[in-house]
Amino acid sequence: MKSFKFLRYFLCITFSFLVLSSPVFAGANVAVKGEGDEVPSYVRSNITGFNFHGEDLHLSSIAGAVARDADFSDVDLHGTTLTLSDLKGSNLNGIDLTDTLSDRVNFQKTDLRNAVLVNMIASGSSFAGAQIEGADFSYAILDSEDQRNLCVIADGINPTTGVSTRESLECS
Repeated sequence: MKSFKFLRYFLCITFSFLVLSSPVFAGANVAVKGEGDEVPSYVRSNITGFNFHGEDLHLSSIAGAVARDADFSDVDLHGTTLTLSDLKGSNLNGIDLTDTLSDRVNFQKTDLRNAVLVNMIASGSSFAGAQIEGADFSYAILDSEDQRNLCVIADGINPTTGVSTRESLECS
């Protein structure tokens, strides 16, 4: 079991390093999802207090961004990179963070109620003071201390996936 946790941690760190070491070009503020569909990039941006409510930002990048007190409620961010971002105090109610790389993200005092965080990699992240009622953390990679602390407050069932928060966190 300990070797599996070490391997999982090692893979998370390696993947994070690869993502963060790839070059970021000045002026490269958009990526393309499909033909004609642009995806905004907020890499190393200050988007504190921005209102993204209900937007489709999947596959975008918010790595290294400061997004304190921003409104990401009901936003589709699946497949996004949030590494090294500061989301403290942000509204993430109903957000879709499926398959995101959220390594070393500050989720302190965020509203994660009814969020879908399936397959999210969140090693080194902090969830202190977060509201998680109805959040689905199925198959998410969290630090063991965060997982234990979240189990203390875990409650509710996710309205999208139908999975209980306690079950998704594998609380005993």
